[in-house]
Amino acid sequence: MTSGLVAVTTPHIPGYRVVRVYGIVHGLTARTRGLGGKIMGSFQSLVGGEVSAFTKELDKAKDEALQRLVEEARRLGANAVIGVNFETTEVFESVVLVAAHGTAVMIERE
Repeated sequence: MTSGLVAVTTPHIPGYRVVRVYGIVHGLTARTRGLGGKIMGSFQSLVGGEVSAFTKELDKAKDEALQRLVEEARRLGANAVIGVNFETTEVFESVVLVAAHGTAVMIERE
């Protein structure tokens, strides 16, 4: 659950039925790494392995995109989002775009 709204990657939620479909909702965020993160990432990439500075930034971006998706679903009157999917892409040279998409619905217990 995300602040009282259910958000799942599945097309249905066991024990609930969809009673209304509001439509597709999305949340987007474009983030860039700060100078400190770029320097730390450069050092980490020299030795190999996970670049934790970038991982942390992507995690923040995912959370932000999901929160925006939830806010849009709430504005429509939904109490759940089904079929949530995340996509990432790099735009320009150091800007990462994270998008969350799903279907805003009203659910009730079966």
